[in-house]
Amino acid sequence: MAQNAADAVLDDRALAAFDKVCDLQLPVIDDFRGARLQDLEILITGWGCPPIDEAVLDAAPKLRAVVHTAGSVRAHITQACWDRGIEVSSAAAANAVPVAEYTVAMILLSGKRALERARDYKTVRRREEWLSTPRTIGNFGRTIGILSASLIGRRVIELLRPYDLNLLLHDPYVLEGEIDVPLVSIEELFERSDLVSVHTPLLSTTHGLVSRELIGMMRPDAVLLNTARGAVVDQDALAEAARRGDVRAILDVTDPEVLPPEHPLWDCENVLITPHLAGSQGNEWDRLADLAAAEIERWATGSGFAYPVKRERLDLLA
Repeated sequence: MAQNAADAVLDDRALAAFDKVCDLQLPVIDDFRGARLQDLEILITGWGCPPIDEAVLDAAPKLRAVVHTAGSVRAHITQACWDRGIEVSSAAAANAVPVAEYTVAMILLSGKRALERARDYKTVRRREEWLSTPRTIGNFGRTIGILSASLIGRRVIELLRPYDLNLLLHDPYVLEGEIDVPLVSIEELFERSDLVSVHTPLLSTTHGLVSRELIGMMRPDAVLLNTARGAVVDQDALAEAARRGDVRAILDVTDPEVLPPEHPLWDCENVLITPHLAGSQGNEWDRLADLAAAEIERWATGSGFAYPVKRERLDLLA
């Protein structure tokens, strides 16, 4: 993994946990060239890992498994890994936890319009007449649309169950009755929801999935919340709708990752853009390392990975 990723995720506590379940080879390598790979049986990877290609595998003839301390493995697990039967585990389930927590927090805050009202309160420095609050504000009976029952989407659904919200789900790969949430078409999801939360992985089939047409179907003052990938959304169409005041948006991801300074979304008062902070950060990195250590122990004792990445599921994963 990249050295800065190792410095962030693999603190002394994490390294000690790894050392209990395997013969840990240090220091961390950020480039396979010149590294001693001939005795490796399991490789712990993270953000910034170079591709594990044929040349790497030839240099690591005993390698049998890869444990990834982050989410997506697309950048480093190559076809050669699958062809050689390398087992792969990912900490995507651990990384899903803070993303889901961020999502739920933003859903509830947007229902109360907390961020906008706090901004206005700071400006006028007097309290509004609370008994004149519009009935469009609040979370009782609000309809929340979940776009994709991914790991994060499913966790968001479970975290929202205690609240007085109406949930809808669109995911063409979910069967009726598989999840206890009404399944609807993508058009109905956007038409009926007060907030649509996007959890779709970025694939060739999902690029621009949240189109101009779907954004145009949203209820007046509805919210689009995106914690997935920026390119899933038609940002030009979203910016136009937001500037007209038709919709609101909460974007933790954009395309590109940092929008150009002149992009119109920056200047929309009804759009909140956060710097891709929903995923694991700070003390949440401990969860990633803990999952990786547990996976190594399971694999070494013959129990198999609890969070395997399956080759046949790659086309549906981020």
